[in-house]
Amino acid sequence: MNTATLNTVSTVPAPHSARPISSALHRACLAARTIADNKGRDILVLDLRPCTPLFDYFIIATGASRRQIHTLAEETDAALRAEGDTRIGIEGYEASKWIVQDYGDIMIHVFDPDTRDYYKLEELWADAIKVDWENED
Repeated sequence: MNTATLNTVSTVPAPHSARPISSALHRACLAARTIADNKGRDILVLDLRPCTPLFDYFIIATGASRRQIHTLAEETDAALRAEGDTRIGIEGYEASKWIVQDYGDIMIHVFDPDTRDYYKLEELWADAIKVDWENED
Protein backbone atom coordinates (compact mmCIF):
# COMPACT_ATOMS: atom_id res chain seq x y z
CA MET A 1 0.00 0.00 0.00
CA ASN A 2 1.38 3.37 -1.01
CA THR A 3 0.65 6.32 1.23
CA ALA A 4 1.46 9.91 0.61
CA THR A 5 2.13 12.52 3.20
CA LEU A 6 1.49 16.14 2.48
CA ASN A 7 3.46 18.66 4.50
CA THR A 8 2.51 22.29 4.14
CA VAL A 9 4.45 25.27 5.27
CA SER A 10 2.51 28.39 6.04
CA THR A 11 4.12 31.65 5.04
CA VAL A 12 1.18 33.78 6.13
CA PRO A 13 2.00 35.69 9.31
CA ALA A 14 -0.34 35.37 12.26
CA PRO A 15 -2.84 38.20 12.54
CA HIS A 16 -1.89 41.09 14.82
CA SER A 17 -4.58 40.11 17.32
CA ALA A 18 -3.04 36.64 17.68
CA ARG A 19 0.18 38.11 19.10
CA PRO A 20 0.38 37.44 22.83
CA ILE A 21 0.04 40.58 24.89
CA SER A 22 2.31 41.57 27.75
CA SER A 23 1.49 40.80 31.37
CA ALA A 24 -1.12 42.89 33.15
CA LEU A 25 1.57 44.32 35.44
CA HIS A 26 3.72 45.39 32.49
CA ARG A 27 0.77 47.03 30.75
CA ALA A 28 -0.40 48.76 33.96
CA CYS A 29 3.07 50.24 34.45
CA LEU A 30 3.24 51.21 30.78
CA ALA A 31 -0.07 53.05 31.15
CA ALA A 32 1.21 54.84 34.26
CA ARG A 33 4.43 55.87 32.49
CA THR A 34 2.44 57.10 29.50
CA ILE A 35 0.27 59.19 31.80
CA ALA A 36 3.39 60.60 33.47
CA ASP A 37 4.95 61.39 30.07
CA ASN A 38 1.83 63.41 29.28
CA LYS A 39 1.98 65.38 32.55
CA GLY A 40 -0.69 63.45 34.45
CA ARG A 41 -0.43 63.86 38.22
CA ASP A 42 -0.79 61.79 41.38
CA ILE A 43 -0.46 58.50 39.51
CA LEU A 44 -1.17 55.28 41.40
CA VAL A 45 -1.06 51.69 40.25
CA LEU A 46 -2.97 49.42 42.61
CA ASP A 47 -2.63 45.64 42.61
CA LEU A 48 -6.18 44.46 43.24
CA ARG A 49 -5.61 40.74 42.75
CA PRO A 50 -5.84 40.01 46.50
CA CYS A 51 -9.00 42.15 46.78
CA THR A 52 -11.22 41.16 43.85
CA PRO A 53 -11.42 38.61 41.05
CA LEU A 54 -12.82 41.21 38.62
CA PHE A 55 -9.55 42.82 37.52
CA ASP A 56 -5.87 42.78 38.37
CA TYR A 57 -4.76 46.43 38.37
CA PHE A 58 -6.21 49.91 38.69
CA ILE A 59 -4.34 52.90 37.36
CA ILE A 60 -5.59 56.13 38.94
CA ALA A 61 -4.42 59.56 37.79
CA THR A 62 -5.43 63.19 37.69
CA GLY A 63 -5.54 65.50 34.69
CA ALA A 64 -5.62 69.28 34.97
CA SER A 65 -8.11 70.04 32.19
CA ARG A 66 -10.65 68.44 29.88
CA ARG A 67 -8.14 68.52 27.03
CA GLN A 68 -5.44 66.88 29.13
CA ILE A 69 -7.81 64.20 30.42
CA HIS A 70 -8.70 63.35 26.80
CA THR A 71 -5.01 63.26 25.87
CA LEU A 72 -4.21 60.93 28.77
CA ALA A 73 -6.98 58.54 27.71
CA GLU A 74 -5.99 58.61 24.05
CA GLU A 75 -2.26 58.23 24.64
CA THR A 76 -2.66 55.34 27.09
CA ASP A 77 -4.94 53.58 24.62
CA ALA A 78 -2.39 54.06 21.84
CA ALA A 79 0.42 52.70 24.04
CA LEU A 80 -1.62 49.64 25.04
CA ARG A 81 -2.75 48.98 21.46
CA ALA A 82 0.93 48.99 20.47
CA GLU A 83 1.37 46.18 23.03
CA GLY A 84 -1.43 44.19 21.41
CA ASP A 85 -4.13 45.08 23.92
CA THR A 86 -7.69 46.02 23.03
CA ARG A 87 -9.87 48.39 25.00
CA ILE A 88 -13.15 46.71 25.91
CA GLY A 89 -14.92 49.90 26.89
CA ILE A 90 -14.61 53.56 27.77
CA GLU A 91 -16.94 55.70 29.86
CA GLY A 92 -17.01 59.38 30.72
CA TYR A 93 -15.22 60.70 27.64
CA GLU A 94 -17.88 63.30 26.82
CA ALA A 95 -18.22 64.68 30.35
CA SER A 96 -14.44 64.45 30.93
CA LYS A 97 -14.58 64.58 34.71
CA TRP A 98 -13.76 60.89 35.06
CA ILE A 99 -12.74 58.73 32.13
CA VAL A 100 -12.48 55.01 32.81
CA GLN A 101 -10.99 52.62 30.26
CA ASP A 102 -11.54 48.88 30.61
CA TYR A 103 -8.92 46.46 29.28
CA GLY A 104 -10.30 43.41 31.08
CA ASP A 105 -7.49 42.84 33.55
CA ILE A 106 -6.57 46.50 34.00
CA MET A 107 -8.76 49.58 34.47
CA ILE A 108 -7.48 53.09 33.89
CA HIS A 109 -9.18 55.94 35.76
CA VAL A 110 -8.34 59.53 34.86
CA PHE A 111 -10.07 62.19 36.94
CA ASP A 112 -10.28 65.93 37.18
CA PRO A 113 -9.07 66.99 40.67
CA ASP A 114 -12.53 67.60 42.20
CA THR A 115 -14.01 64.33 40.96
CA ARG A 116 -11.02 62.33 42.18
CA ASP A 117 -11.31 63.96 45.60
CA TYR A 118 -15.04 63.20 45.70
CA TYR A 119 -14.81 59.49 44.81
CA LYS A 120 -11.51 58.72 46.58
CA LEU A 121 -10.97 55.36 44.84
CA GLU A 122 -7.61 54.92 46.53
CA GLU A 123 -9.40 55.00 49.90
CA LEU A 124 -12.14 52.65 48.67
CA TRP A 125 -9.41 50.18 47.66
CA ALA A 126 -7.14 50.94 50.64
CA ASP A 127 -6.33 47.22 51.06
CA ALA A 128 -4.80 47.08 47.59
CA ILE A 129 -1.03 46.89 47.19
CA LYS A 130 0.56 50.02 45.72
CA VAL A 131 2.87 49.14 42.84
CA ASP A 132 6.15 51.01 42.39
CA TRP A 133 5.37 51.57 38.72
CA GLU A 134 8.35 53.86 38.14
CA ASN A 135 10.79 51.04 38.97
CA GLU A 136 8.79 48.05 37.70
CA ASP A 137 9.76 46.13 34.52
